[in-house]
Amino acid sequence: MEGWLIFIGIAIIISFLGWLYETWIKGKKYDELKPRLDKLDYYKHELQVRNVELVKRQAEWEKKVESDKEAIEIIAKEKSSGFPWLAKAFADFNYLQKLKEAKDLEYKSHPAPVSAEKVRKIARERRVIEEKLRIAQGVINYYQDLFPFIEEFLGDIDEALLKKVLSRNIEDPIKETDEIGIDPVRIYLSSLSEEEYNRLSSLERNQLALDRYWSRPKNKWQLGRDYERYIGYLFENNGYNVYYQGILEGFDDLGRDLICKKKEKTIIVQCKRWSQYKIIHEKHVNQLYGTLIKYTIDYPKEKVDAILYTTTKLSERAKEFAKYLSIEIAEEFKLNEKYPSIKCNISRRNGEKIYHLPFDQQYDRTLIEEVRNECYVDTVEKAENLGYRRAWRWRGQIVE
Repeated sequence: MEGWLIFIGIAIIISFLGWLYETWIKGKKYDELKPRLDKLDYYKHELQVRNVELVKRQAEWEKKVESDKEAIEIIAKEKSSGFPWLAKAFADFNYLQKLKEAKDLEYKSHPAPVSAEKVRKIARERRVIEEKLRIAQGVINYYQDLFPFIEEFLGDIDEALLKKVLSRNIEDPIKETDEIGIDPVRIYLSSLSEEEYNRLSSLERNQLALDRYWSRPKNKWQLGRDYERYIGYLFENNGYNVYYQGILEGFDDLGRDLICKKKEKTIIVQCKRWSQYKIIHEKHVNQLYGTLIKYTIDYPKEKVDAILYTTTKLSERAKEFAKYLSIEIAEEFKLNEKYPSIKCNISRRNGEKIYHLPFDQQYDRTLIEEVRNECYVDTVEKAENLGYRRAWRWRGQIVE
């Protein structure tokens, strides 16, 4: 009996000592972790404070953005406000959205101040570009509704070209080559060094520039101009005197790209060099008929007809309109880029023989009359062999 009591007593003492050791270990561990626990409490408190501040700022920005959005919607309904106001409002709205993103980056759980500043910089640059772009889009859409023929000048715009246009100062005028005294041939041969350029004869320079004129990419307006010139060339070959009103008058051409005359007969020609997937609709036929009537009223003694040339097709309804209005149509009529495009003209003032390249200043004002032994040729060598010299000569403020 006494042995059991002694055993029980020893077990109790061992258990007590084990408890004391465990308590000591836990106390030591607590002393080690307590500073870290205190820091966690501090970080938790700071995080809660920042979160409250972020929620407050977010609420303020959302309120501001909503207010700006309402203002934009009001402006959008006011047509009298004008494109610049509307474009600026949209640009400012998107700018505020980007600033909000920057703030979010700055105050998120893992802040990114460098990225936030980059977003702000991009937002500032985009704000200016977007304002210009929306003004341009608004003006284009407005005038396209007023003047349907503008549609033929629209298409996919090269991104690099668009960026270049939007980045320039719109207050600075765009000067033509004759205004700044640069031979257009030199511009077409800008890839050549001065030494390489000077090694070429004038004949070689002019021919190489002409070759590059036909091979280099062109915008919609330039493609349309080449098409008008080609159709005009065909009429001149048939004995007509051709006035290139579309090229010379621009938007003031009233839908008359070419006015072709032979004695008392006049043909009003409209040219549309469009992509194959586009279709000519009746509104374009109506426009041509309208300008035909106006010309007939202005010149009652002339016998006037109208023809529509296009590289694409007309809709069935447009064909019905053309037939009813007695307007001739030439569908899928392609440009032959190999046609002789050099104009050889004899001056009425002094009889001097001059040839004009497609990029020379007076090219579209120069008439070719076979009765005066004037002609078109396809190479510079042929023109010079016939005794013609090139038209362009820079003389200060005067360009021949």
